[in-house]
Amino acid sequence: MVYILAALMAVSAGASLLMRPGFDRLAYGDLVPLLLGIAASAAFFSNAIRDPKSRLFWLLFGIGVLMWTSNQFWWVYYEVFLRQEFPEPFFGDIILFAHIVPCMAAVVMRPHVARLDRRISLDSINFLTLLLWWLFLYAFIVFPDEYIIHNTAIYSTPYNLLYLVEDVVLILTLGYAAASTRTSWRVIYWNLFAAFSIYTVGSESINTAITRGVYSSGSLYDLPLQISAAWLLVTALLARRLPLDNLEMPSPPGRFARLAPRVLMVAILSLPLLGLWAIFFDHEPERLRDFRILVTLVATLVLGLFVFLKQFLLDRKLIGLLDESRRSYQNLRRLQSQLVQKEKLASLGQLVAGAAHEINNPLAAILGYSEILTAASELSPAQASMAEKIGQQARRTRDLVADLLSFAQQSPSDKGPVDIGSLVNRALQMQEVPIRGKNIRVECTVQPALPRVHGNANQLLQTFLHIVENAIDALEEVGGGVLSVTATVEDNSVIVQFSDTGPGIKEPQRVFDPFYTTKPVGKGTGLGLSATYGVIQDHQGQISCHNKPEGGAVFTLRLPAAPNAAAAQA
Repeated sequence: MVYILAALMAVSAGASLLMRPGFDRLAYGDLVPLLLGIAASAAFFSNAIRDPKSRLFWLLFGIGVLMWTSNQFWWVYYEVFLRQEFPEPFFGDIILFAHIVPCMAAVVMRPHVARLDRRISLDSINFLTLLLWWLFLYAFIVFPDEYIIHNTAIYSTPYNLLYLVEDVVLILTLGYAAASTRTSWRVIYWNLFAAFSIYTVGSESINTAITRGVYSSGSLYDLPLQISAAWLLVTALLARRLPLDNLEMPSPPGRFARLAPRVLMVAILSLPLLGLWAIFFDHEPERLRDFRILVTLVATLVLGLFVFLKQFLLDRKLIGLLDESRRSYQNLRRLQSQLVQKEKLASLGQLVAGAAHEINNPLAAILGYSEILTAASELSPAQASMAEKIGQQARRTRDLVADLLSFAQQSPSDKGPVDIGSLVNRALQMQEVPIRGKNIRVECTVQPALPRVHGNANQLLQTFLHIVENAIDALEEVGGGVLSVTATVEDNSVIVQFSDTGPGIKEPQRVFDPFYTTKPVGKGTGLGLSATYGVIQDHQGQISCHNKPEGGAVFTLRLPAAPNAAAAQA
């Protein structure tokens, strides 16, 4: 393909040198760039169809090349078909000036970077606003002298200067894009950089030759334009052979990204200054001054809308960041609370484990001797009653010690696949007798095909029993109510929720603290929910509680599904 390009350029150079000035050389010089431009535009649009990931890039470049080709078409139309000199000024100059804009927009899209957020970005708004400001400069400086009063001698110099600056900005943008990537897009950017560099040199050479009156179509001045058009065609075809799907991850904003808002601020502030200049210091004809003032007002309105859009998007982004930081803070607080709770349980478990074992030995003796005294026939009724009371208190102390040992247990228990649904039903069935005649209704909903959980069935059953017993106690305080139990699956986790219509929890944040209880003395030790918390943590799960706005408490248990069960569920 490179050899074909070199051969074509050699033929063009030979034709420009060997062909005598006249219609043949003119037609050749006008038709070759037109055909190359049409082929390059078609190749860019074809790439847009073939490559959905970078479609917008190829589409914008195709539009830019097509705009330049349309300007070249009018040269062919006037000089080849009508055989007339190209008119001056010509409306195609606007298209020629604007054709660089979509090319710059395409580069700013950065197709080599993987876009995680497909919404309109603030950088795109900044760049689009600057492009519109650039078009405003053309309308303010060049357009009045070109089309309002047709002063060719005045408008040519600023037009050529603005067009040169526009081309240089595009070249620098392409060079920066090529230097900042290591993917296959680097080759595309460097080829586009070379093509537009040659185009800029050729364009300025032609403008200089036209000013000096030595330009003619088909001369060597047209050779750079033909080379650049052919190079664009080769670049579009080369892109089909490169792996352009290898994209880079977004990098932190660099100095150029931070510079854009400052340049945008200067551009916005220049509008009223140019408007004041047109009102007080512009001594050209009145219709030129009025046109410039009108253009300034329109540009102020349009760019003001873009600033408003940018501020709107910025506010939304800031609100999103604020919500995300709030959620992160809440998660951090929750994690800290869980860590503190685990540390409490671990330290307290070590303390009570040794004490419980030491208490068990004398407690067994007290309980044994109390039973012997109770069975003795020679005791008086008062003494027998006292021995019975000693036995009751000893048994109560034994139950407390058993709770302490269960709470402080640190050895891992045997675990295996557990059917949570059957455990929930079993725990509720064990409470059917205690709730009879207490005006308490139990509702249970278990999702079909619930995945199994890797855990210890006895520990989980005791956990469910503790929560159900607490809910029943709470419902008894208000004379009855409803206990709802649901078991569902969500995100490879089994969710078990216990909801009652009781009075709620006085201090939900302390409910899992050891020895914290709101029950009267003798009815609760405050270790049941602490042990429950430890069991759920040991099963790599989560447990939380909160009060409902309408009244009542909700306990939510989240247990990870067993790996094979999660895979089967998926």
